[in-house]
Amino acid sequence: MFDPGGRRVLQATDEEVSEITDYVEWRAPDLKVTFCQKIYSECVLSHRHDVWDVHTTKDRWWVITNPTNLYSQAMFPNMDLAMTFHIGLMLRVPRSEKTPISAGQIEPFAKAFEAAAAAHDALGQAHKVADYQTVGVRCREALLAFTAIAQVAIPWTSADEPPKKSDFKAWIDHICAASLAGETNKHRRQLFKTQADAAWTFVNWLTHTTTSNWHDAEAAVSATEAVISHCTNAATLHIRGVPNECPQCGDHRLTPLRAENPDDAEEVWERAFCTACEWMGNPVRITEQPVAIISRTERPAEDECVIPTVPLRKLTKPGEDE
Repeated sequence: MFDPGGRRVLQATDEEVSEITDYVEWRAPDLKVTFCQKIYSECVLSHRHDVWDVHTTKDRWWVITNPTNLYSQAMFPNMDLAMTFHIGLMLRVPRSEKTPISAGQIEPFAKAFEAAAAAHDALGQAHKVADYQTVGVRCREALLAFTAIAQVAIPWTSADEPPKKSDFKAWIDHICAASLAGETNKHRRQLFKTQADAAWTFVNWLTHTTTSNWHDAEAAVSATEAVISHCTNAATLHIRGVPNECPQCGDHRLTPLRAENPDDAEEVWERAFCTACEWMGNPVRITEQPVAIISRTERPAEDECVIPTVPLRKLTKPGEDE
């Protein structure tokens, strides 16, 4: 199917047309959309971008999605030019406009992600071997930042002497063994450990080699980001006591529920919640700094115990009236 201009028209749902129409009229409240059709779609770096030809009572626009932006056809008479500009713009969106790290609910591992972001920034400025070595150093620092945090959150429990703080591979073994314990996690544990070991070996090679190129630096950053992301997810689920599935109904749709102490907005608690049967896990206090997991044999002083209510609105100590 083609429009009058000879371009192929892609199928679009009424909801898609409505969303694009509402977007244009929201961005330009003085205009009224008279015509709207999807004419092109392309996947770039695993992101799909749709191009819409939109006519209004006054002029015409290209609307390109993911994220959505609009471009005047008077300024961009060629659709390919608008698409190229859009992709370039999206790749250079300032970091300040991106979702803050805290919004990702990865406390207290934020510093590891910040270190990984520094490696990514160094990659953007890399042009020669010395720059690629710097990227390797930044990646190494990011991986060590992760294990430094995890060492506190998931402390060494063996009777043997703990590894040195800088022994990345030994700590990864410990973290994966604790976070992904049991036969059911065997293949997950193997994947994460293998991934982390390979990334560590590669970034150390990049730090010292004089035969690297930009693609090596890019691979190092990608591998580092993957290790930190995967291991942080596993460690966070372990620390917050989130099971692989709902223990009540077996459903996998578990989501985090958060609540603040009404007397202290900075005191935040989180518990796992099943959207299928409304099962709820035990609440865990969320902190920006790593806190060691309390073992089953340890017990806090009685005057420090609190009993969270459901939903979590008030923290009551034993002996207090609800």
